[in-house]
Amino acid sequence: MGANSSSISELPENEYLKKLSGAEPISENDPFWNQLLSFSFTTPTNSADLKLLEEATISICKSLVEKNPRTGNLGSLIKVFLSRTKELKISAECQNHLFIWQAHNALFIICCLLKVFISRMSEEELQLHFTYEEKAPGSYGTECEDLIEELLCCLIQLIVEIPLLDITYSISLEAVTTLIVFLSCQLFHKEILRESIIHKYLMHGRCLPYTSRLVKTLLYNFIRQERSPPPGTRVFQQQTDGGGLLYGIASGVATGLWTVFTLGGVGSKPTPHLEQCSPLANQSLLLLLVLANLTDAPDTPNPYRQAIMSFKNTQDSTAFSSSNPHAFQINFNSLYTALCEQQKSDQATLLLYMLLHQNGNVRTYVLAQMDIESLVLPILEILYHVEERNSHHVYMALIVLLILTEDDGFNRSIHEVILKNITWYAERVLTEISLGSLLILVVIRNIQYNMTRTRDKYLHTNCLAALANMSAQFRSLHQYAAQRIISLFSLLSKKHNKVLEQATQSLRGSLGSNDSPLPDYAQDLNVIEEVIRMMLEIINSCLTNSLHHNPNLVYALLYKRDLFEQFRTHPSFQDVMQNIDLVITFFSSRLEQAGAELSVERVLEIIKQGAVALPKDRLRVSAQDLVN
Repeated sequence: MGANSSSISELPENEYLKKLSGAEPISENDPFWNQLLSFSFTTPTNSADLKLLEEATISICKSLVEKNPRTGNLGSLIKVFLSRTKELKISAECQNHLFIWQAHNALFIICCLLKVFISRMSEEELQLHFTYEEKAPGSYGTECEDLIEELLCCLIQLIVEIPLLDITYSISLEAVTTLIVFLSCQLFHKEILRESIIHKYLMHGRCLPYTSRLVKTLLYNFIRQERSPPPGTRVFQQQTDGGGLLYGIASGVATGLWTVFTLGGVGSKPTPHLEQCSPLANQSLLLLLVLANLTDAPDTPNPYRQAIMSFKNTQDSTAFSSSNPHAFQINFNSLYTALCEQQKSDQATLLLYMLLHQNGNVRTYVLAQMDIESLVLPILEILYHVEERNSHHVYMALIVLLILTEDDGFNRSIHEVILKNITWYAERVLTEISLGSLLILVVIRNIQYNMTRTRDKYLHTNCLAALANMSAQFRSLHQYAAQRIISLFSLLSKKHNKVLEQATQSLRGSLGSNDSPLPDYAQDLNVIEEVIRMMLEIINSCLTNSLHHNPNLVYALLYKRDLFEQFRTHPSFQDVMQNIDLVITFFSSRLEQAGAELSVERVLEIIKQGAVALPKDRLRVSAQDLVN
């Protein structure tokens, strides 16, 4: 690096980097820094090139780790960056390209070094490296003890105060990225960090007053989706788009972090790489998620989570609560639009989940939207393509649906939204279907996929819970949705019979032998019977609360009436079968009276007439626990 462009292959022998990591202390006022920071760099655009970069710079980093206690050159580099950021806002306003370029390059090097330092040492050791000065070997002074806090505070100020222009885009991006790298300490600890030095600096002291402004800026970065400016408008030349070298590095770091925070690092199929039109928006979202999931301090809750839980719409004129100093306002219309448009990324779905779950203002606003399909359809598409998505994304999308279906108004409104030509649904051509019926189809498809592939009880439970939440509000179900509900019950019934038969055969075979242990068929039966009961409760809830609105479900029920015969006398299902049995008997009788060879249209007409004639008090409300 230096006055000329650099490539990865040249880095190990670069004279300026060798001097930085060498045995000679470099004063922060040395002209060397102007030479070191005058470089442009061809950005690696894939993981192979990023690995090459790490391999090429590892000798430099190791040397700096070894020599820094005597030279204090890391601290000098950070001080050079800090001194240059003091005039950064004026430089942006005056279009001072050179000043911003060198400040960016200083931060770029700091971030590269930090990534290696953090991966190789504890926070306590890292803190020592920030305190070393150019004194006698092994000594360190008191002036620099808060250099980490000063750097963190400077990065936050840079993010919230520097206007986002073409010439400041890259340094804003690297500031966000550097904060992500600072927080990557968690990746190198098996246990949750509860007393992290970095966390303490971010949640106390000089950084604390910037909490709401930082959260608001990161949210607006996500909302605006500002594209990386063309190479000609940047302060330094870059050969390819992608938003900076550290963008690729820290994106992986942050993705790993939110996986650890939210799902315990469970392995799954990776999400296909999505083209990032806005690196700054993506990195800002990742940083926001990591900050929101920091562990509460022993004496105070996480202020970033508090800010996310309490922000309000700009049109909300009610006073802020004095108990939360981190509250702020943001444009909910813009936020809702961004959330609808960005659901292809799992981090955007995680943000949606977090806001619906923790911020009552956002949840109320979302549920009141007239175009709720703009949000629900992308979520359904994620669930529909379950085979192509990682398990984290599927879980988050499913929990979002679960939260939405807890609202009766949502459950009613989705059946009033009529959709045309759902092109991504391949099993059947759906020229016209309600959003509610489509939601049922997609959730049932997930249940069936889970039964044959992943067999995840957690996924099963949440899918069934979503259907249960909706069941009392089922309206005008599409005939295909009604068929799929009964088909799923048929599949469960066959599975139940198969396990029951295996258990019976196993028991007979074991009567003459006490040597081999019996397979635990009882547990399998219990699980299947739990799911069957849930399905019966869902059907029962629909019949009890909205029989006259769902002739297609009654038709499907009558068509497959034999399926339910075996469960009429089963002790586990007798109570929930009473209404279903009554409906089947009542409508079967009316169809027999109408004669044989009835057309589909005639059968539906008889069902509609019968639904009006059937006294409501004859249906026992046995599904209240499910509805409530």
